Amino acid sequence: MHAEIGELLARFLIGGVIVSFFAVLAEMFRPKSFAGLFGAAPSIALATLGITIAQYGKAYAAIESRSMICGAIPFLLYAACVSWMLIHLKPRALAATVFLMPVWFGASFALWLVVR
Repeated sequence: MHAEIGELLARFLIGGVIVSFFAVLAEMFRPKSFAGLFGAAPSIALATLGITIAQYGKAYAAIESRSMICGAIPFLLYAACVSWMLIHLKPRALAATVFLMPVWFGASFALWLVVR
């Protein structure tokens, strides 16, 4: 019980510090829509990796890091396709995001087959 509370407290403190750092970093960039990218994912990923290293060691954290990268690559492809479609074909945002979800899932599955 005490270990769980300690881990939650560590996650809270580490996450808070890292999120604050990325929030300051985001304030330095314009436009604000781009700056928002620094707010959540990188800070949560770094906090999680820090706790993973402390709890399970570097080897396990390396596997987790590879998994994060393999998740980010298909999402980047998906986001680029959605952006292209929204700019050039001008559909509704919901239609573009839903229509292109198979791109994200397909790329994720293909990358999983390559790295497993």
